[in-house]
Amino acid sequence: MNLTTALLTGAALTGALVSMGAYAQHIRIQSGTYGGNCGAAAGNATRDLASHCDEHATCRYIVHAKYAAAQRASCARDFVAQWSCDRGESHLATLSGEAGNGSTLVLTCVPSTGAGK
Repeated sequence: MNLTTALLTGAALTGALVSMGAYAQHIRIQSGTYGGNCGAAAGNATRDLASHCDEHATCRYIVHAKYAAAQRASCARDFVAQWSCDRGESHLATLSGEAGNGSTLVLTCVPSTGAGK
């Protein structure tokens, strides 16, 4: 391999890495609320959600909320997550009350390239 070929190969590789890096975005949690539909305070799960998901491109979050035993039967609590990505787009995802505690919510900042995109 001569010097010109090596430089061109290195430049192509660097361009590919920069291109891949342009798509690597990170989750920034704005809010996490467990049981808002039952009167719980907005943002009551933000700290826990952020500790699991901030700075990741994709995050699987398992709802492990604690609440009083007397409240369990009174209302099927939902879980709402709001987050943004490095480029500023905002996202919202909800687990219905029927999903319940122990359910998994997947958050992502990886751009979709499938059908319809």
